[in-house]
Amino acid sequence: MSGAPTAGAALMLCAATAVLLSAQGGPVQSKSPRFASWDEMNVLAHGLLQLGQGLREHAERTRSQLSALERRLSACGSACQGTEGSTDLPLAPESRVDPEVLHSLQTQLKAQNSRIQQLFHKVAQQQRHLEKQHLRIQHLQSQFGLLDHKHLDHEVAKPARRKRLPEMAQPVDPAHNVSRLHRLPRDCQELFQVGERQSGLFEIQPQGSPPFLVNCKMTSDGGWTVIQRRHDGSVDFNRPWEAYKAGFGDPHGEFWLGLEKVHSITGDRNSRLAVQLRDWDGNAELLQFSVHLGGEDTAYSLQLTAPVAGQLGATTVPPSGLSVPFSTWDQDHDLRRDKNCAKSLSAPSVAQRPDHVPSPLTPAGGWWFGTCSHSNLNGQYFRSIPQQRQKLKKGIFWKTWRGRYYPLQATTMLIQPMAAEAAS
Repeated sequence: MSGAPTAGAALMLCAATAVLLSAQGGPVQSKSPRFASWDEMNVLAHGLLQLGQGLREHAERTRSQLSALERRLSACGSACQGTEGSTDLPLAPESRVDPEVLHSLQTQLKAQNSRIQQLFHKVAQQQRHLEKQHLRIQHLQSQFGLLDHKHLDHEVAKPARRKRLPEMAQPVDPAHNVSRLHRLPRDCQELFQVGERQSGLFEIQPQGSPPFLVNCKMTSDGGWTVIQRRHDGSVDFNRPWEAYKAGFGDPHGEFWLGLEKVHSITGDRNSRLAVQLRDWDGNAELLQFSVHLGGEDTAYSLQLTAPVAGQLGATTVPPSGLSVPFSTWDQDHDLRRDKNCAKSLSAPSVAQRPDHVPSPLTPAGGWWFGTCSHSNLNGQYFRSIPQQRQKLKKGIFWKTWRGRYYPLQATTMLIQPMAAEAAS
Protein backbone atom coordinates (compact mmCIF):
# COMPACT_ATOMS: atom_id res chain seq x y z
CA MET A 1 0.00 0.00 0.00
CA SER A 2 1.44 3.31 -1.12
CA GLY A 3 1.13 6.58 0.78
CA ALA A 4 2.20 8.75 -2.16
CA PRO A 5 -1.07 10.65 -2.63
CA THR A 6 -1.31 11.38 1.09
CA ALA A 7 2.31 12.44 1.31
CA GLY A 8 1.98 14.63 -1.77
CA ALA A 9 -1.06 16.40 -0.36
CA ALA A 10 0.71 16.89 2.96
CA LEU A 11 3.76 18.37 1.21
CA MET A 12 1.50 20.74 -0.75
CA LEU A 13 -0.22 21.84 2.49
CA CYS A 14 3.16 22.43 4.16
CA ALA A 15 4.33 24.47 1.17
CA ALA A 16 1.15 26.54 1.25
CA THR A 17 1.57 27.17 4.97
CA ALA A 18 5.18 28.21 4.41
CA VAL A 19 4.12 30.67 1.73
CA LEU A 20 1.54 32.20 4.05
CA LEU A 21 3.96 32.49 6.98
CA SER A 22 6.71 33.98 4.81
CA ALA A 23 4.26 36.51 3.37
CA GLN A 24 3.35 37.55 6.89
CA GLY A 25 6.96 37.90 8.00
CA GLY A 26 7.03 34.78 10.16
CA PRO A 27 4.87 33.78 13.10
CA VAL A 28 7.07 35.40 15.75
CA GLN A 29 8.97 38.29 14.20
CA SER A 30 5.97 40.11 12.70
CA LYS A 31 5.34 43.29 14.65
CA SER A 32 2.22 44.35 12.79
CA PRO A 33 0.11 41.26 12.04
CA ARG A 34 -2.32 41.50 9.15
CA PHE A 35 -5.22 39.48 7.87
CA ALA A 36 -4.40 36.80 5.31
CA SER A 37 -5.31 37.72 1.76
CA TRP A 38 -7.94 35.82 -0.24
CA ASP A 39 -5.26 34.16 -2.41
CA GLU A 40 -3.36 32.96 0.67
CA MET A 41 -6.46 31.53 2.32
CA ASN A 42 -7.47 29.90 -0.95
CA VAL A 43 -4.07 28.18 -1.23
CA LEU A 44 -4.41 26.82 2.32
CA ALA A 45 -7.98 25.68 1.76
CA HIS A 46 -6.97 23.96 -1.50
CA GLY A 47 -4.09 22.23 0.27
CA LEU A 48 -6.35 20.99 3.06
CA LEU A 49 -8.84 19.68 0.52
CA GLN A 50 -6.10 17.76 -1.30
CA LEU A 51 -4.81 16.37 1.99
CA GLY A 52 -8.28 15.18 2.97
CA GLN A 53 -8.81 13.68 -0.47
CA GLY A 54 -5.47 11.88 -0.31
CA LEU A 55 -6.17 10.47 3.14
CA ARG A 56 -9.59 9.29 2.05
CA GLU A 57 -8.21 7.57 -1.07
CA HIS A 58 -5.44 5.96 0.97
CA ALA A 59 -7.94 4.58 3.50
CA GLU A 60 -10.22 3.30 0.75
CA ARG A 61 -7.32 1.58 -1.01
CA THR A 62 -6.13 -0.03 2.24
CA ARG A 63 -9.63 -1.24 3.09
CA SER A 64 -10.00 -2.70 -0.41
CA GLN A 65 -6.72 -4.60 -0.07
CA LEU A 66 -7.73 -5.99 3.33
CA SER A 67 -11.07 -7.08 1.91
CA ALA A 68 -9.29 -8.85 -0.95
CA LEU A 69 -7.04 -10.63 1.56
CA GLU A 70 -10.06 -11.71 3.59
CA ARG A 71 -11.72 -13.15 0.49
CA ARG A 72 -8.56 -15.10 -0.36
CA LEU A 73 -8.40 -16.51 3.17
CA SER A 74 -12.04 -17.56 2.98
CA ALA A 75 -11.48 -19.19 -0.39
CA CYS A 76 -8.45 -21.24 0.57
CA GLY A 77 -10.15 -22.49 3.78
CA SER A 78 -8.23 -24.74 6.09
CA ALA A 79 -5.09 -24.70 3.96
CA CYS A 80 -4.53 -21.07 4.92
CA GLN A 81 -4.84 -22.03 8.60
CA GLY A 82 -2.38 -24.91 8.31
CA THR A 83 -4.96 -27.62 9.23
CA GLU A 84 -3.50 -31.12 9.37
CA GLY A 85 -4.59 -33.53 6.72
CA SER A 86 -5.19 -30.88 4.07
CA THR A 87 -4.31 -31.92 0.53
CA ASP A 88 -3.39 -28.32 -0.41
CA LEU A 89 -0.05 -26.84 0.35
CA PRO A 90 -0.32 -24.95 3.68
CA LEU A 91 0.93 -21.42 4.10
CA ALA A 92 4.17 -20.85 5.94
CA PRO A 93 3.62 -20.10 9.65
CA GLU A 94 4.83 -16.54 9.25
CA SER A 95 2.34 -16.03 6.36
CA ARG A 96 -0.78 -17.06 8.30
CA VAL A 97 -3.20 -14.31 9.27
CA ASP A 98 -5.57 -14.60 12.20
CA PRO A 99 -9.10 -13.76 10.94
CA GLU A 100 -9.86 -11.98 14.23
CA VAL A 101 -6.81 -9.76 13.77
CA LEU A 102 -7.88 -9.07 10.20
CA HIS A 103 -11.41 -8.16 11.32
CA SER A 104 -10.03 -5.85 14.00
CA LEU A 105 -7.83 -4.10 11.42
CA GLN A 106 -10.80 -3.61 9.13
CA THR A 107 -12.92 -2.15 11.96
CA GLN A 108 -10.16 0.30 12.89
CA LEU A 109 -9.71 1.24 9.24
CA LYS A 110 -13.45 1.94 8.80
CA ALA A 111 -13.43 4.17 11.88
CA GLN A 112 -10.36 6.01 10.58
CA ASN A 113 -11.96 6.44 7.16
CA SER A 114 -15.09 7.89 8.78
CA ARG A 115 -13.03 10.45 10.69
CA ILE A 116 -11.14 11.39 7.52
CA GLN A 117 -14.44 11.77 5.66
CA GLN A 118 -15.77 14.11 8.37
CA LEU A 119 -12.58 16.17 8.21
CA PHE A 120 -12.82 16.38 4.42
CA HIS A 121 -16.41 17.68 4.59
CA LYS A 122 -15.50 20.25 7.25
CA VAL A 123 -12.64 21.58 5.12
CA ALA A 124 -14.91 21.77 2.04
CA GLN A 125 -17.53 23.62 4.09
CA GLN A 126 -14.94 26.12 5.28
CA GLN A 127 -13.85 26.77 1.70
CA ARG A 128 -17.46 27.50 0.71
CA HIS A 129 -17.67 29.97 3.59
CA LEU A 130 -14.45 31.62 2.36
CA GLU A 131 -15.88 31.97 -1.15
CA LYS A 132 -19.06 33.55 0.18
CA GLN A 133 -17.05 36.00 2.31
CA HIS A 134 -15.00 36.89 -0.77
CA LEU A 135 -18.17 37.76 -2.69
CA ARG A 136 -19.36 39.91 0.21
CA ILE A 137 -16.05 41.76 0.16
CA GLN A 138 -16.53 42.41 -3.56
CA HIS A 139 -20.02 43.71 -2.82
CA LEU A 140 -18.67 46.13 -0.19
CA GLN A 141 -15.97 47.28 -2.59
CA SER A 142 -18.61 48.08 -5.19
CA GLN A 143 -20.19 50.46 -2.67
CA PHE A 144 -16.99 52.53 -2.65
CA GLY A 145 -17.14 53.40 -6.31
CA LEU A 146 -16.37 50.23 -8.31
CA LEU A 147 -19.79 50.57 -9.92
CA ASP A 148 -19.56 53.22 -12.63
CA HIS A 149 -23.09 54.45 -12.11
CA LYS A 150 -22.79 57.27 -14.60
CA HIS A 151 -23.05 54.65 -17.36
CA LEU A 152 -26.43 53.47 -16.11
CA ASP A 153 -29.87 54.90 -16.70
CA HIS A 154 -31.39 56.43 -13.57
CA GLU A 155 -34.96 56.14 -14.76
CA VAL A 156 -37.45 53.33 -14.17
CA ALA A 157 -40.22 52.87 -16.71
CA LYS A 158 -43.81 53.61 -15.69
CA PRO A 159 -46.03 50.66 -14.63
CA ALA A 160 -47.48 48.51 -17.39
CA ARG A 161 -51.02 49.34 -16.39
CA ARG A 162 -50.27 52.65 -18.07
CA LYS A 163 -47.54 51.53 -20.46
CA ARG A 164 -46.79 48.35 -22.37
CA LEU A 165 -43.88 47.25 -24.49
CA PRO A 166 -44.14 49.00 -27.87
CA GLU A 167 -46.19 47.12 -30.42
CA MET A 168 -44.35 45.11 -33.04
CA ALA A 169 -43.35 47.26 -36.00
CA GLN A 170 -44.94 46.63 -39.38
CA PRO A 171 -42.96 44.13 -41.51
CA VAL A 172 -40.85 45.70 -44.20
CA ASP A 173 -40.50 44.59 -47.79
CA PRO A 174 -38.93 41.07 -47.81
CA ALA A 175 -36.38 42.34 -50.33
CA HIS A 176 -35.07 44.69 -47.67
CA ASN A 177 -35.17 42.02 -44.99
CA VAL A 178 -32.15 40.10 -46.30
CA SER A 179 -29.34 40.09 -43.77
CA ARG A 180 -26.28 42.11 -44.75
CA LEU A 181 -24.15 40.12 -42.30
CA HIS A 182 -21.56 37.59 -43.42
CA ARG A 183 -21.73 35.93 -40.00
CA LEU A 184 -24.34 35.06 -37.38
CA PRO A 185 -25.78 38.08 -35.54
CA ARG A 186 -24.48 38.83 -32.05
CA ASP A 187 -27.95 39.37 -30.56
CA CYS A 188 -31.57 40.17 -31.39
CA GLN A 189 -30.83 43.89 -31.54
CA GLU A 190 -28.33 43.36 -34.36
CA LEU A 191 -30.95 41.29 -36.20
CA PHE A 192 -33.34 44.23 -35.90
CA GLN A 193 -30.72 46.64 -37.19
CA VAL A 194 -30.26 44.64 -40.41
CA GLY A 195 -33.97 44.60 -41.12
CA GLU A 196 -35.51 41.64 -39.27
CA ARG A 197 -38.99 42.52 -37.95
CA GLN A 198 -40.51 39.09 -37.26
CA SER A 199 -40.35 37.71 -33.70
CA GLY A 200 -39.35 34.07 -33.24
CA LEU A 201 -36.43 31.69 -32.75
CA PHE A 202 -33.08 32.74 -34.23
CA GLU A 203 -29.53 31.46 -34.04
CA ILE A 204 -27.04 34.01 -32.72
CA GLN A 205 -23.35 33.96 -31.86
CA PRO A 206 -22.09 36.56 -29.38
CA GLN A 207 -18.40 37.38 -29.50
CA GLY A 208 -16.31 34.58 -27.99
CA SER A 209 -19.30 32.23 -27.66
CA PRO A 210 -20.52 29.20 -29.63
CA PRO A 211 -23.81 29.66 -31.54
CA PHE A 212 -27.13 29.05 -29.75
CA LEU A 213 -30.87 29.61 -30.28
CA VAL A 214 -32.75 32.49 -28.67
CA ASN A 215 -36.28 33.86 -28.64
CA CYS A 216 -36.29 37.34 -30.21
CA LYS A 217 -39.10 39.80 -29.56
CA MET A 218 -39.08 42.48 -32.25
CA THR A 219 -40.72 45.76 -31.21
CA SER A 220 -40.78 49.30 -32.54
CA ASP A 221 -37.79 50.20 -30.36
CA GLY A 222 -35.55 47.27 -31.32
CA GLY A 223 -34.88 43.59 -30.76
CA TRP A 224 -35.21 42.05 -27.29
CA THR A 225 -33.88 38.64 -26.19
CA VAL A 226 -36.30 36.67 -23.99
CA ILE A 227 -34.27 35.20 -21.10
CA GLN A 228 -37.09 33.79 -18.94
CA ARG A 229 -40.72 32.82 -19.41
CA ARG A 230 -43.26 31.16 -17.09
CA HIS A 231 -46.98 30.75 -17.56
CA ASP A 232 -48.19 27.21 -16.80
CA GLY A 233 -45.77 25.40 -14.46
CA SER A 234 -44.75 22.86 -17.12
CA VAL A 235 -41.00 23.25 -16.44
CA ASP A 236 -39.32 22.59 -13.10
CA PHE A 237 -37.33 25.66 -11.98
CA ASN A 238 -36.07 24.00 -8.78
CA ARG A 239 -32.55 23.39 -10.08
CA PRO A 240 -28.92 23.79 -8.91
CA TRP A 241 -26.27 26.31 -9.94
CA GLU A 242 -24.97 24.48 -13.03
CA ALA A 243 -28.49 24.25 -14.51
CA TYR A 244 -29.08 27.98 -14.08
CA LYS A 245 -25.66 28.66 -15.57
CA ALA A 246 -26.29 26.52 -18.69
CA GLY A 247 -30.04 27.08 -19.14
CA PHE A 248 -33.02 24.70 -19.29
CA GLY A 249 -36.62 24.34 -20.46
CA ASP A 250 -38.50 24.55 -23.76
CA PRO A 251 -37.85 27.64 -25.94
CA HIS A 252 -41.44 27.32 -27.25
CA GLY A 253 -42.84 27.34 -23.71
CA GLU A 254 -41.33 27.86 -20.26
CA PHE A 255 -37.56 28.21 -20.07
CA TRP A 256 -34.49 29.87 -18.54
CA LEU A 257 -31.94 30.91 -21.18
CA GLY A 258 -28.88 30.49 -18.96
CA LEU A 259 -26.69 32.95 -17.06
CA GLU A 260 -23.61 32.31 -19.20
CA LYS A 261 -25.54 32.87 -22.43
CA VAL A 262 -27.08 36.10 -21.12
CA HIS A 263 -23.65 37.31 -20.03
CA SER A 264 -22.18 36.49 -23.45
CA ILE A 265 -24.96 38.57 -25.08
CA THR A 266 -24.50 41.61 -22.86
CA GLY A 267 -20.71 41.35 -22.55
CA ASP A 268 -19.27 44.49 -20.95
CA ARG A 269 -22.18 46.60 -22.21
CA ASN A 270 -24.90 47.96 -19.98
CA SER A 271 -28.36 46.64 -20.82
CA ARG A 272 -32.04 47.37 -20.48
CA LEU A 273 -33.97 44.70 -18.61
CA ALA A 274 -37.73 44.43 -19.12
CA VAL A 275 -39.85 42.46 -16.64
CA GLN A 276 -43.43 41.64 -17.64
CA LEU A 277 -45.74 40.44 -14.85
CA ARG A 278 -49.35 39.21 -14.91
CA ASP A 279 -51.69 38.34 -12.03
CA TRP A 280 -54.66 35.95 -11.95
CA ASP A 281 -57.15 38.76 -12.67
CA GLY A 282 -55.56 39.60 -16.02
CA ASN A 283 -53.78 42.74 -14.79
CA ALA A 284 -50.33 43.37 -16.26
CA GLU A 285 -47.27 45.24 -15.08
CA LEU A 286 -44.11 46.22 -16.93
CA LEU A 287 -40.82 47.35 -15.41
CA GLN A 288 -37.87 48.53 -17.48
CA PHE A 289 -34.55 49.54 -15.97
CA SER A 290 -30.87 49.70 -16.78
CA VAL A 291 -28.60 46.95 -15.41
CA HIS A 292 -25.14 45.47 -15.82
CA LEU A 293 -24.64 41.70 -15.52
CA GLY A 294 -21.26 40.47 -14.28
CA GLY A 295 -19.61 37.17 -15.18
CA GLU A 296 -19.31 33.96 -13.19
CA ASP A 297 -16.37 35.42 -11.24
CA THR A 298 -18.90 37.82 -9.67
CA ALA A 299 -21.60 35.11 -9.31
CA TYR A 300 -23.37 36.81 -12.24
CA SER A 301 -24.06 39.86 -10.08
CA LEU A 302 -26.80 42.20 -11.23
CA GLN A 303 -25.63 45.79 -10.71
CA LEU A 304 -28.37 48.36 -10.14
CA THR A 305 -28.19 52.12 -9.71
CA ALA A 306 -29.39 53.54 -6.39
CA PRO A 307 -32.70 54.90 -7.83
CA VAL A 308 -33.51 51.57 -9.51
CA ALA A 309 -32.63 49.54 -6.40
CA GLY A 310 -34.86 51.78 -4.30
CA GLN A 311 -37.71 51.47 -6.79
CA LEU A 312 -37.41 47.67 -6.60
CA GLY A 313 -37.79 47.66 -2.82
CA ALA A 314 -34.27 47.89 -1.38
CA THR A 315 -34.31 49.96 1.81
CA THR A 316 -30.59 50.65 2.31
CA VAL A 317 -28.72 51.47 -0.89
CA PRO A 318 -25.32 53.21 -1.12
CA PRO A 319 -25.01 56.14 -3.56
CA SER A 320 -22.90 54.01 -5.92
CA GLY A 321 -25.73 51.50 -6.35
CA LEU A 322 -26.35 47.89 -5.40
CA SER A 323 -24.69 44.68 -6.62
CA VAL A 324 -26.82 41.54 -6.13
CA PRO A 325 -25.19 38.13 -6.89
CA PHE A 326 -27.19 35.21 -8.28
CA SER A 327 -27.77 32.46 -5.73
CA THR A 328 -29.02 28.85 -5.65
CA TRP A 329 -29.43 26.28 -2.88
CA ASP A 330 -26.00 24.79 -3.66
CA GLN A 331 -24.23 28.14 -4.36
CA ASP A 332 -25.21 30.56 -1.57
CA HIS A 333 -24.26 34.09 -2.67
CA ASP A 334 -27.17 36.12 -1.32
CA LEU A 335 -26.69 39.17 0.92
CA ARG A 336 -28.11 37.53 4.06
CA ARG A 337 -25.48 36.46 6.58
CA ASP A 338 -27.81 34.33 8.67
CA LYS A 339 -29.51 32.18 6.01
CA ASN A 340 -29.46 30.71 2.51
CA CYS A 341 -32.42 32.38 0.78
CA ALA A 342 -32.89 29.56 -1.75
CA LYS A 343 -33.10 27.00 1.08
CA SER A 344 -35.32 29.16 3.29
CA LEU A 345 -37.71 29.52 0.34
CA SER A 346 -37.66 25.74 -0.25
CA ALA A 347 -40.76 24.44 -1.93
CA PRO A 348 -42.21 21.29 -3.51
CA SER A 349 -41.26 20.55 -7.09
CA VAL A 350 -42.86 23.07 -9.41
CA ALA A 351 -44.95 20.83 -11.69
CA GLN A 352 -48.31 19.87 -10.19
CA ARG A 353 -48.89 16.96 -12.58
CA PRO A 354 -51.01 13.96 -11.51
CA ASP A 355 -48.06 11.60 -12.03
CA HIS A 356 -45.69 13.78 -10.03
CA VAL A 357 -45.30 13.45 -6.26
CA PRO A 358 -43.43 16.56 -5.04
CA SER A 359 -41.04 16.47 -2.10
CA PRO A 360 -41.34 19.20 0.55
CA LEU A 361 -37.54 19.22 0.80
CA THR A 362 -36.93 20.21 -2.83
CA PRO A 363 -34.95 23.51 -2.80
CA ALA A 364 -36.28 26.66 -4.42
CA GLY A 365 -35.12 27.98 -7.78
CA GLY A 366 -32.17 30.34 -8.27
CA TRP A 367 -32.54 34.12 -8.26
CA TRP A 368 -30.88 37.44 -7.42
CA PHE A 369 -32.32 37.12 -3.91
CA GLY A 370 -30.62 40.01 -2.13
CA THR A 371 -32.22 39.75 1.31
CA CYS A 372 -34.82 37.10 0.35
CA SER A 373 -37.90 39.34 0.41
CA HIS A 374 -37.97 41.66 -2.64
CA SER A 375 -38.70 39.29 -5.53
CA ASN A 376 -38.36 35.74 -6.86
CA LEU A 377 -39.62 35.00 -10.37
CA ASN A 378 -38.21 31.46 -10.26
CA GLY A 379 -40.14 30.26 -7.22
CA GLN A 380 -42.81 27.56 -7.07
CA TYR A 381 -45.60 27.83 -9.66
CA PHE A 382 -49.12 27.73 -8.22
CA ARG A 383 -52.14 27.24 -10.51
CA SER A 384 -54.31 28.83 -7.86
CA ILE A 385 -53.65 31.01 -4.85
CA PRO A 386 -52.88 28.84 -1.76
CA GLN A 387 -54.56 29.59 1.55
CA GLN A 388 -51.52 28.94 3.77
CA ARG A 389 -49.28 31.97 4.29
CA GLN A 390 -46.19 29.78 4.74
CA LYS A 391 -46.82 28.27 1.31
CA LEU A 392 -47.47 31.63 -0.32
CA LYS A 393 -43.99 32.94 0.46
CA LYS A 394 -42.49 30.17 -1.73
CA GLY A 395 -44.24 31.23 -4.92
CA ILE A 396 -43.46 33.62 -7.78
CA PHE A 397 -43.69 37.13 -6.36
CA TRP A 398 -42.72 40.76 -6.95
CA LYS A 399 -43.16 42.65 -3.71
CA THR A 400 -43.48 46.20 -5.07
CA TRP A 401 -46.41 45.27 -7.32
CA ARG A 402 -48.81 42.69 -5.83
CA GLY A 403 -46.98 42.17 -2.54
CA ARG A 404 -44.84 39.54 -0.88
CA TYR A 405 -47.56 36.89 -0.57
CA TYR A 406 -49.26 37.04 -3.98
CA PRO A 407 -48.15 34.23 -6.38
CA LEU A 408 -48.09 35.60 -9.94
CA GLN A 409 -49.70 33.83 -12.90
CA ALA A 410 -47.12 34.62 -15.62
CA THR A 411 -43.73 36.31 -16.01
CA THR A 412 -41.42 37.15 -18.90
CA MET A 413 -37.95 38.69 -18.74
CA LEU A 414 -36.30 40.33 -21.77
CA ILE A 415 -32.94 42.02 -22.19
CA GLN A 416 -31.52 44.39 -24.78
CA PRO A 417 -27.82 45.41 -24.71
CA MET A 418 -27.05 49.08 -25.11
CA ALA A 419 -24.64 50.15 -27.83
CA ALA A 420 -21.07 50.45 -26.56
CA GLU A 421 -20.82 54.07 -27.60
CA ALA A 422 -24.15 54.92 -25.93
CA ALA A 423 -23.06 53.33 -22.68
CA SER A 424 -19.83 55.32 -22.45
